[in-house]
Amino acid sequence: MSVANSSPPGHCKFAIPKKGRLFKKVNELLQGSGIEYHREDRLDVAICKNLPITLVFLPASDIAKYVGDGNVDIGITGTDIVEESNVKVDKVMDLGFGSCKLCVQAPVLDQVTDISTLAGGRIVTSFPHLTEKFFAPMDAAKGVKTKVTEVSGSVEAACGLGLADAVVDLVETGTTMRAAGLEVVGEVLSTESILISNVNSKHEDTVKLIKRRIEGYMLAKKFVMISYNVHNDLLDAALKLTPGKKSPNITSLQNSEFKAVTSLVNNKEQNAKMDELHDLGATDILTFALSNT
Repeated sequence: MSVANSSPPGHCKFAIPKKGRLFKKVNELLQGSGIEYHREDRLDVAICKNLPITLVFLPASDIAKYVGDGNVDIGITGTDIVEESNVKVDKVMDLGFGSCKLCVQAPVLDQVTDISTLAGGRIVTSFPHLTEKFFAPMDAAKGVKTKVTEVSGSVEAACGLGLADAVVDLVETGTTMRAAGLEVVGEVLSTESILISNVNSKHEDTVKLIKRRIEGYMLAKKFVMISYNVHNDLLDAALKLTPGKKSPNITSLQNSEFKAVTSLVNNKEQNAKMDELHDLGATDILTFALSNT
């Protein structure tokens, strides 16, 4: 009998964020990749239905450390968390969502134009390791020591409360930053969600399988299949419009003067491509959504 919140022997343990916007994006990614599971209420472990994988639901800020220490085999978190955790992991792939920047932010009224003027001052952040690393060269050049204070949330309030000269925090849209009267005066790093694995994981085949499925899902989201018929005289011009990801598929028709073409086109360009093919003289133009590749 299995024990609650445990993983069966031999399973690949896969850590994902347990809540929030990132959880929703990751859950969509898993569903699209055919990684199915059922999570019981109040449990932070779920056994996948169709693969030897155990999902472990963790705070996103803890995932890099769990993977680095070998407590789980793979995980999804942000580049910023990996760098802040200062652990050694293998980066498997970028996931194309969760993009933002870790920035130094100072009060607009202070009109900071030279970030080095903040060296030796008071900085509040949820990323103390990255912040100290960022200010270290400036501290050394000026012979000072920047005081970095770690907090777990509401970083942007620190300056208004007189607790800091500047903060280091993530900026996505900048709405929260501007509401607090702050502006970006320096960039620490760019970040996005990534798939990472433990350097000594014994589940390389499963990691490769997960990567392949995610790549297929991401490709299916990015592209649609376009199909059309075109006269032989117009074929070369049509293929320039739809070269495909690798190469289009060209099929002869019963009417030897025409060819049928299928090709992948970027989802964002599909309507423009249909218009261009119509104007060229192609007929029977259709597009098809992809479920996976």
